Amino acid sequence: MKSTRLSRRTALKIGAAATALPLVHIRTGRAAGKVSVGFWDHWVPAGNDALRKQCEAFSKANQVEVQIDFITSNGGKNILTQAAEAQARTGHDIQQFPGWEVQNHADQLEPIDDVMNRLLAKYGPVADISKYLFTAKGKWLAVPFSSGNQNKGPCGRISVLKEAAGLDVVKMYPPSAPAAAEADNWTYDTMLKAAEACKKANMTFGIGLGTTPDSVDTAGSMFAAFGAEVVSAEGQVTVDSDAVRQVLEYAQQLVKYLPDDAVSYDDASNNRALIAGKSALIWNPPSAWAVAKRDAPDVAKDCWTFPAPKGPKGRFLPIGAFSLGIWGFSPNKTAAKELIEYLCQREYVEERCNASSGYDVPPFASMSDFKIWQEVEPPKGTVYHYPIRESHHQKNWIAVAPAPPEIAVQIYNRGTLPTMLAKLKSGQSVKDVQNWAADELAGFVR
Repeated sequence: MKSTRLSRRTALKIGAAATALPLVHIRTGRAAGKVSVGFWDHWVPAGNDALRKQCEAFSKANQVEVQIDFITSNGGKNILTQAAEAQARTGHDIQQFPGWEVQNHADQLEPIDDVMNRLLAKYGPVADISKYLFTAKGKWLAVPFSSGNQNKGPCGRISVLKEAAGLDVVKMYPPSAPAAAEADNWTYDTMLKAAEACKKANMTFGIGLGTTPDSVDTAGSMFAAFGAEVVSAEGQVTVDSDAVRQVLEYAQQLVKYLPDDAVSYDDASNNRALIAGKSALIWNPPSAWAVAKRDAPDVAKDCWTFPAPKGPKGRFLPIGAFSLGIWGFSPNKTAAKELIEYLCQREYVEERCNASSGYDVPPFASMSDFKIWQEVEPPKGTVYHYPIRESHHQKNWIAVAPAPPEIAVQIYNRGTLPTMLAKLKSGQSVKDVQNWAADELAGFVR
C-alpha cells in the first residue's frame, strides 16, 4: 500500500471517531472466550435483529461472549471507525468492511484462508469480484458476507414509467420468469429518453452525483457499460480515451434530467425521494421499497426492481459488497474465525435474507435459489429480478475496476467518477472534465 499523508481535517475526524468507540477491556488468557464485532447498521432494521439473534445463539452454543455494535454508514461513520481502530490498534476483533476497505487496511488484517477454503469447499465459488476485493498477495483477508451485501440496480415506479415514458418494466422482467425479449431494448439510450420524459412529468430519476457509495457505484457501472476505464489494470491513467469521452458525452445529456440537488445526494437521498413519491426510478437495493411497505404502501406496491441497462459493452450491475475481517491485533482470533464461519452457513444466510425481505444477496452462487425473491410482496415478484439471473446477461461490477486495488480504493473513496458527472451538470465541457480528472488521478497513481 502506498503511504498517504493525513490532512489535519482527516486526522481530527479519525480522532473524533476514536473517542466514540465502545470501551475495550484488556483481555487476558481467562477472557479468551470474548469476541467483539462492529457490524454495518442495516438499512432494513429486521436485518440487524436477525444478526443479533444469530450471534446470541452462537454465544450460547459455544460459551463465547459476543459483543456486537451496529455502526451506521451515514456520514461514513463505519469507515471512520475502522480507520480509528486501525490507527489505535485496538477496538473490535471483527469488522464488517464495505467495498474497498479491506484493501485500505490490507496490512493490518489477519489472513483468513483457512475459513474461506472450508466455505469454498462446502458451498462452491463466489463471484470473481469478491476475490478482487478481499484478497491481497494471494491471501484472503476477509470473508464475503451476505448481511448488507447488495445489488444496486434500478428500482422504478411501474405506473410512472409506463404512463410517462412508455416503459413496461413488468413486461420486460415478468415475475418469477426469465427476462422477456422486450428486455433487450432496455439500454442506456432508453434510460435517457425515459429520464427526459419523467422529468417532464415532475418525477425525476433519483440518481445522485454526490461522493457516497450509491453515487459512486451507479457512475461506475455506467462507465463500465461504455468500456470506459479511468485507470488501467497496470495502473496507468487512461481518462483521456475515446471510451471515456463517449460516456461523458452521454452523461452530459443525462444529468440535465436529474434532480437539481443531485450533486449533494448521500446514500439516503434516493431512498427518501422514492418513498416520498417524488422519483420515478432510483438505483438501489430493496431497502427503499422495504421502508415504503411500512411508510408509503401505495408507493411500495408500484415498485419493480430490474437489471441494469445495456451499454456498448454490456450490462454491469453495481454491487455493494461486504465482508468480515479480523484485525491482526485482535487477541481473540480463534473465536473470531469460529463466529465468522458460523454466520456464513447456508441456513443462517437464508434466515437473514428472509428477514431483510431479500435485500441480502449471498456471495456464494450455490445460495442463489432462496425462495424469498419469488414470494415477497407487494407486488408479488417485485424483487425476483434483484439477484443476477442467467437471462439477465449482466455481471456484477465494482466502480473503478480494473485499476489496481491500492489505487482504486483512493479513487472510490474520493468519489472521482460521480464528481466528473457533477462537473458536467454544472456546465463544464467534456474536455475540461477529462483534464480535471487526469490531474486528480495522477495524484493517486504516483
